[in-house]
Amino acid sequence: MQSNKNIKPKIIYLASDHAGFNLKEDIKKLLIKKNKKVSDLGPFNSSNSVDYPDFAHKLSKKIKNNNEFGVLICGSGIGMIMTANKYKNIRATLCYNVKSAKLSREHNNANVISIGSRLTKKKLALECINTFFKTKFKGGRHLRRVKKI
Repeated sequence: MQSNKNIKPKIIYLASDHAGFNLKEDIKKLLIKKNKKVSDLGPFNSSNSVDYPDFAHKLSKKIKNNNEFGVLICGSGIGMIMTANKYKNIRATLCYNVKSAKLSREHNNANVISIGSRLTKKKLALECINTFFKTKFKGGRHLRRVKKI
């Protein structure tokens, strides 16, 4: 039997802009409740306007291996994934329903989920987060395709 000593625990980085701050806090509570290792990269209040690329860059630079994942939240979710996907190790997806969250993991091995706080109700956003983190990558023909990205 193989030892689990060398397996690093999964870490989930969170970041948002001012528009996504409240949803980020709700997602953080959900992940902590599920005993996930979470690192909040900010912002740490919603009262000041901030630039979403700054936080997408900050999160994307952190993800270096298969045990590191990210959650990005801005008003639409779009600016965050546009920024994050410029990084070699990132496969960021915009999720707007549970099926998109599931397929992005199963077929695309996404490691960053982005949600638009102005376009997605809290309940649905939390369902997307749950689905994203419980879904495994299928590999097989999907691995061949992901390698072509």
